[in-house]
Amino acid sequence: MSTALASPAAAQAAAIAAAAREYLSFKLGAEEYGIDILKVQEIRGYEPPTRIANAPVFIKGVVNLRGVIVPIVDLRVRFGLADAEYNSFTVVIILNIGGRTVGMVVDSVSDVLELGGEQIKPSPEFNGAIDATYITGLGTLKSGDDERMLILLDIESLVRSPDMGLMDAETF
Repeated sequence: MSTALASPAAAQAAAIAAAAREYLSFKLGAEEYGIDILKVQEIRGYEPPTRIANAPVFIKGVVNLRGVIVPIVDLRVRFGLADAEYNSFTVVIILNIGGRTVGMVVDSVSDVLELGGEQIKPSPEFNGAIDATYITGLGTLKSGDDERMLILLDIESLVRSPDMGLMDAETF
């Protein structure tokens, strides 16, 4: 019995398939974002949280999620976008980051998408004009003649950032 070597094209296809990852896509205003689906615990409808005194403006408050107190962050406010009205499409994405549960308010959740390495481009350099610290890349999605961009976020780095104030130094 002989073993055949894989062709270079097959090896490349296998490498691309191995690099494929699933992202939860969501909207903030007119833009569509994506986060690693493995960080998502659940998606819930928006309910007004309990406000916490002296919390940063982007932390809307906390909710009790089956006995766990979960801080709720409005990503629109965190990213400096115009305020949105909370409506029936507004959802909270519950994330599990480093053993900590955090909720992120977004305008709506779109889909779970699988992106291969060839669909993800590195984020552009903005020379400090725009803080792209938490952008890991741009995903390109094609549907027929239409093409749309998905801004891929490093949600773990965002949640762990000191300016968010959600994680203790020892959890880094």
